[in-house]
Amino acid sequence: MFETLDPSLIDWSRAQFAMTAMYHWIFVPLTLGLTIILGIMETIYYRTGSSMWLRAEKFWMKLFGINFCVGIATGLILEFEFGTNWSNYSWFVGDIFGAPLAIEGILAFFMEATFISVMFFGWKKVGPKFHLASTWLTALGATLSAWWILVANAWMQNPVGMKFNPDTMRNEMYDFAAVALSPTAVNKFFHTVISGWVLGAMFVVGISCWFLLKKREKSLFVSSMKVAAVFGLVASLLAIYSGDSSGYEIAKKQPMKLAAFEGEYEGGTNRPFVLFGIFNPAKKSVDDGVNPYLFKVQIPGMLSLLTNHKMNSYVPGIRNLIDGGYKLPDGSKAFSAQDKMAIGKTAISALDAYRSASKVGNKEDAIIARAVLQKTMPYFGYGYIKNKQDLVPYVPLNFYAFRIMVGIGFYFILFFGVLTFTLWKKDINKKRWLLWTGLYSIALAYIGEQVGWIVAEVGRQPWSIQDLLPTSVSISKLDVGNVQISFFIFLTIFTVLLIAGVCILLKAIKKGPEPQLLNE
Repeated sequence: MFETLDPSLIDWSRAQFAMTAMYHWIFVPLTLGLTIILGIMETIYYRTGSSMWLRAEKFWMKLFGINFCVGIATGLILEFEFGTNWSNYSWFVGDIFGAPLAIEGILAFFMEATFISVMFFGWKKVGPKFHLASTWLTALGATLSAWWILVANAWMQNPVGMKFNPDTMRNEMYDFAAVALSPTAVNKFFHTVISGWVLGAMFVVGISCWFLLKKREKSLFVSSMKVAAVFGLVASLLAIYSGDSSGYEIAKKQPMKLAAFEGEYEGGTNRPFVLFGIFNPAKKSVDDGVNPYLFKVQIPGMLSLLTNHKMNSYVPGIRNLIDGGYKLPDGSKAFSAQDKMAIGKTAISALDAYRSASKVGNKEDAIIARAVLQKTMPYFGYGYIKNKQDLVPYVPLNFYAFRIMVGIGFYFILFFGVLTFTLWKKDINKKRWLLWTGLYSIALAYIGEQVGWIVAEVGRQPWSIQDLLPTSVSISKLDVGNVQISFFIFLTIFTVLLIAGVCILLKAIKKGPEPQLLNE
């Protein structure tokens, strides 16, 4: 059905998509976070009528607009790449994957685009209530846009609500609610959007810190900082909670991803959580017998507690997942990687047999082949795996990225907690160390966002669709040279856009809020 293509083509196609996604994700979280903060600030202005809050609203809205415009360009290219670089993937599951993306474009994005125009240009043209509603509806549109994109992404990691049609050779959706409301989608949505809230809060705090260090507009930016600090503290706490829920879901649906970012080679009961460790570069494979760690600091029993909410529960490691034989929650024994690969090859053969029998009108053989295919389809993708080692993601990258993400998350709880206390109990202008910390912590928020996506996407390799379609057979049959050329073209374009966007942002920040209000 599919052919495995040149490994260099696979690597370059993955690199191009990853590069596009990472550039796009520089802008998306700030959009998600700033829209909520803008809604809060305009609500305060609507209730108080204070000109200071109006100036603050317009200043942060200007920064939001710059970020939003640059982010659109990268997002459009990202969606086009599914057709240009990943045509096998799009053909195999386009009927399902395309549905949430279509809803995002038709409903959520147009809703966001409609009300954002009122938000920016409607100050003199609509009433205060309608303008306030437009600001909140812009935030809602951005959030709904994220919902449908994350539904599509979550389906790749937990394919539900569909069945494979051997006559059309495509997967077809039969339960839209299962796709849109799967636990994986819900958890991914909340954790991703809330992380965007954290970044938006940190952005407002950091820029406000810069103004206070420069002793400009103290009242306006202390007030902005108070809104962002409380919002950031709440969002940081929610991010930890949603992250725990996501981990629990991953343990059930993607145990290999969990084992990779936990660095868990040998599982068992009452497993410890590695708080920090240094991986042994001599560790090359599951079976080489090399200790994976040079050293590690761990908390006894914590991994079992986090993944299954029971201290003595069993957590499979990478070796256990490859070798199989351990007891599953339903009482059955887990298949080994070799078993799954054999079942996958049976599924591919059954599909070929069904197609051949149907072509010559042999209904009896077609019925038999279809029954075998339905039984073995859950492991269809394993039939394309050549080596069981290919089922293991790159563990060190996942391990370090996960700990950076979690460490940054806990740092923000501490930072926003200290900042909130200081803003209400102390004079923040006298705490220059805290202001400098806030300014430089903007970078940490962006790093946290990027490593979070590394964990989510690198951790599920080698799958573009979990258990059904490996990345190696998802790509388009292209000349590797063309992919390399387009990679560097996009890299240049995105870098120019990023530099231009940052320069425009810095210019707008240095200019500061408008000194005088326009007549309303």
